[in-house]
Amino acid sequence: MAGPDSEHVDIENEEQLWNEISNIVATQCASHAYETIDDALRIWLSLASRCRTEFALSEDDVAVCSQHLLQGSLFIANAEYVRTQIIYSLLQDDETAHLYPIASFLLLDGRANETTFRMMIEESCFHRLIELINDHKEDDRPLHRLLLELIYEMSRIQKLRVQDLIHVDDNFVSYLFELTEMLSDDANDPYHYPIVRVLLVLNEQYMVASATAVADPNPLTVPLTNRVVKCLSLFGTHYKTFGENLILLLNRETETSMQLLILKLLYLLFTTKATYEYFYTNDLHVLLDVIIRNLLDLPNELMSLRHTYLRVMYPLLAHTPLSQPPHYKKKEIQKVIKLLAGTGNTHFEAADETTLRLVDRVAKVKWLLDDKNSAGEIARRSLGISLSPTDTASNISVVDVAEVKEKPGVQTRSRKAEGEAETDLSPVEVMTIGTKLVAPTPNRAKKIPPEVPKHRYGNPCVPTVQHVNVNGTPPKKIPPKAPPPRRKGRFKAVSAASEETGSASK
Repeated sequence: MAGPDSEHVDIENEEQLWNEISNIVATQCASHAYETIDDALRIWLSLASRCRTEFALSEDDVAVCSQHLLQGSLFIANAEYVRTQIIYSLLQDDETAHLYPIASFLLLDGRANETTFRMMIEESCFHRLIELINDHKEDDRPLHRLLLELIYEMSRIQKLRVQDLIHVDDNFVSYLFELTEMLSDDANDPYHYPIVRVLLVLNEQYMVASATAVADPNPLTVPLTNRVVKCLSLFGTHYKTFGENLILLLNRETETSMQLLILKLLYLLFTTKATYEYFYTNDLHVLLDVIIRNLLDLPNELMSLRHTYLRVMYPLLAHTPLSQPPHYKKKEIQKVIKLLAGTGNTHFEAADETTLRLVDRVAKVKWLLDDKNSAGEIARRSLGISLSPTDTASNISVVDVAEVKEKPGVQTRSRKAEGEAETDLSPVEVMTIGTKLVAPTPNRAKKIPPEVPKHRYGNPCVPTVQHVNVNGTPPKKIPPKAPPPRRKGRFKAVSAASEETGSASK
């Protein structure tokens, strides 16, 4: 399908453009009429590219063009062939005007059908997307963002091959970090989020590749260098905005898979000596409060996410500036790990063995060990066994963190939002990025008053009890109470006149 357009339809106005797009996507083609399908796709691509070049329509309008193709009979009857042809167009077409509708279609199609992203990886589209991002840095900012979103969605669905990750070099990663600094004035810029997400998903791919290399019996297999962590290790002082964004996202994010992506990178930063002090101390305070809040808010069944938070919490407390006095939120941390160990609150179920081991690791942080009844001792008693040296805090496997996954789109359930009873932790009040975090408070059941009957005209009335005399006759009506005395002031003259009338009558 790639190459110059075979036909150029004359379009005079926007209405005619949309009519032509609707007509072309409705083309009826036999399953093997490949030339007819190719011609129709060329016309669609030409029309979709003109949305922006000639009519200056918005990015959403181009997405609508792609949605029309996905819902049209041209695609429905020949989905696999159309999808393959557009993937080949991405690999071969260099026209900026064409790349936007191509990337838009693949993004929408891939989100609805993961097969598209798997096909793209098999066809080496990952390498192609990196080339396009590098080549179109200054050409078209919306296109650049769209390519970043496409590489993110593709990479979080499927494990990348080693030959794909090799194409990610230091310059590419540094460029992404530099972009976050350039856009630091507006964290809500739609261009900001895709950049951070690409860096997060690249880090996860490196972690998965490293875990695979460790498990590979071939001694010649060498793990790839994690260029995201490498860049922060060497030049972290220049990329502080990225760290602030991580904490901001973790504070706001409700999608489980995104929380895991952030936690995985935080884990590596807190277990890599060169990045122990990457974050400012105030940012670490905010991060700790976010972790405490989320640990308390997670329902009991979300164990894997809770385990990941605990795996991050240990190096955060042991390796970063939080390990230095004055120690931040010491009592609150001790209370939290006691609760997670299954003591001190009946609303937390008995902890599983992995949670107890991770709680014990956190409790072994030196500056938390000042109490004979520490949470670590409670965890060990609950576990009922002595921990071996391999289970201690020094043995935290990156494989355990790398293997935790969740399907994209799944939202993290909230204990507080679902109305479950919470903890007895005292309120935690801190200044955070855009949010004041407080520990959840108990949910007390409110008594529901009985429903008040309504008058036939819709007005509520007070229920009354009917009485009768002994002989069956109804009782005398009780006269209404006298109205309250009038207020003084503007009614003073009226009151005076009434008094004069009364004295005259006497």
